[in-house]
Amino acid sequence: RSQRHDFMNHLQVVYSLIEMDEYKDAKDYIEKVFQDIQKVNRILKTSNPAVNALLQAKIINAEKQGVVVNVSITTQLASMIIPAWEFCRVLGNLIDNAIFELNNATDEKRLWIELSEDLKAYRFKVGNNGPAIPQEIKCKIFSSGFTTKGEKGEGMGLAIVKETLEAYKGDISVISSEAATVFEGFLPKATQ
Repeated sequence: RSQRHDFMNHLQVVYSLIEMDEYKDAKDYIEKVFQDIQKVNRILKTSNPAVNALLQAKIINAEKQGVVVNVSITTQLASMIIPAWEFCRVLGNLIDNAIFELNNATDEKRLWIELSEDLKAYRFKVGNNGPAIPQEIKCKIFSSGFTTKGEKGEGMGLAIVKETLEAYKGDISVISSEAATVFEGFLPKATQ
């Protein structure tokens, strides 16, 4: 946990050194913290550095807010048809929404993220134990402009998620009960 917390600080230092054209100092700094960074990366290792970085940043943010995070990665996400930055938009929106909803949780705040694959598709789940999504609004949550966050929301996050996935012939669904809310999506693998 402390290594993940420090990871963002290390990135900021390296970025600043590079911005100041202090390449040798940046290299020396990276070598000094390399072992710690390697330990963190082993936890969240896909073949996609952008996804790894996003997950690490979101986990750190969640833990700072008292959320217990469980991550299960059983795929390398190799050869995805969606660009990394767009897949990060999908995961980032889902994780941010889950963390936001956990602000209203009365029990221990829990977030889980699963990345997997089968023969035909890459699959992902983002779940939380926050309040259930009311049945009457469940059909509206993927609509552009619809928000449950009041003035804190724009109603674009889930619409962007759905639109992005559909552009790559994927999709997303949600199951919500008093016990948990789980967004489950998929992206087809590239056909050979």
